Amino acid sequence: MISSAWLLVIYCVLVLIASLAGGWLLLIVNPTHRRLQIAISFVAGLMLGIALLHFLPDADEQLHSLDRTAAWMLGGFLAMFFLQRFSHFHHHDSAEGDPEDCAHEHITSASPPREQAHHAHSLAEKSAQHLSWVGTALGLSLHSLLDGLALAAAVEAGVHSNVRLSGLGVALVVILHKPFDAMAISTLMTAGGSSRLSRHVLNGLFALVSPVGAVLFYFGASQFAGSDVAFLGCALAFCAGTFLCIASSDLLPELQFHSHDRFKLSVALLAGLAVAVLIKQLEAG
Repeated sequence: MISSAWLLVIYCVLVLIASLAGGWLLLIVNPTHRRLQIAISFVAGLMLGIALLHFLPDADEQLHSLDRTAAWMLGGFLAMFFLQRFSHFHHHDSAEGDPEDCAHEHITSASPPREQAHHAHSLAEKSAQHLSWVGTALGLSLHSLLDGLALAAAVEAGVHSNVRLSGLGVALVVILHKPFDAMAISTLMTAGGSSRLSRHVLNGLFALVSPVGAVLFYFGASQFAGSDVAFLGCALAFCAGTFLCIASSDLLPELQFHSHDRFKLSVALLAGLAVAVLIKQLEAG
């Protein structure tokens, strides 16, 4: 069995590569709005499954208190909610809208032409008008620190429970989610006229944030977890709340703005949940 330290190192390297790839992707290909939304639905479904099927049971096992577990989960949800509300950083979209999506909007919408033209603009264009890439980078960096904490906490919890490949589900969530975060920063930097060199530098620094968060938890907070299992339970419940908030913020807008792809997005969501269930079975086996 791989030690928790080496397992965390492997996960952090994969997270680093995934984040760098997200920033480089815009230099290679311009992903369409539709493909991004399908991928985001899959990741959101995976995050939802990890929060409810992995984090919550592990937290309750450590705390032995449903009320305390729910309280810390609520704290994590509110912390991520207010971080997103005041930072306005959670932006996932392509630099330009998918022409096919725009056609669907014009066909299915009964709104006046002026309102149709307004909705035809992509989220990226709206964000570029109201947000600076600096604020986005800061908000996503805080988010990434929580990802690193969640990853280290999941690995530590798996070690306490003698689980094979502890933290696999959380690692997969972070690895799949990081490219979208890096892509969001690169998109806004491109819209703001930043040079390619500055985008590469910031992309590299941003990619290090989650591994730094994991290392800080492993060498700092894990000392408390060794002497007080309730600390680890609180951390897991808190991370469950953050994952639940992120998944909700990605999934709920689909109910209003992506009705034309409801079947594909629903299948992607269920596929993400299925992967979370499969990982749970693999860890239990």
